[in-house]
Amino acid sequence: MSSSRTYLRFAPNLAGLALAALPILAAAAGPCDSPAHRQFDFWLGEWNVHAKDKLAGVNRIEKEYGGCVLHERYDTSRGYKGESLNAWDPGRKMWHQTWVDNAGTLLLLEGGLKDGSMVMEGATTGKDGRVTKHRITWTPNADGSVRQHWESTDAADKWVTAFDGRYTRK
Repeated sequence: MSSSRTYLRFAPNLAGLALAALPILAAAAGPCDSPAHRQFDFWLGEWNVHAKDKLAGVNRIEKEYGGCVLHERYDTSRGYKGESLNAWDPGRKMWHQTWVDNAGTLLLLEGGLKDGSMVMEGATTGKDGRVTKHRITWTPNADGSVRQHWESTDAADKWVTAFDGRYTRK
């Protein structure tokens, strides 16, 4: 049998193998490769964080656990440190953030992409029982920087700026 006849004889089988492999290739893409899982990717990187034109700290945001988690590590030169874990919850179709720091803060936020900005909200309860609402908005800027605007409610339950920072790449 000539080699051309052998090729023709096995070519239909190769096409069938390629079609059978498509579901395997799609599954190999990973559970966290959807567009929703990439909505917060604009925040990835190593950053200098400025507030009121002064360096407030440095921040590193990396993808971990197969791209399913964005892990933030924030550090200041004054000893304050904190970190957050951020993940897309496909069942509820929203983002979740858990923030903890060396001051004993635990902040749970949830939300999603709104008009090109990531907006998450949550609440904390003080030792006195008073509930404070929090809303943090991360907005990517055309120059590659990111604005983080953190608002909290005051004693009159009105939104006030708690932190307004600008992230610039290191």
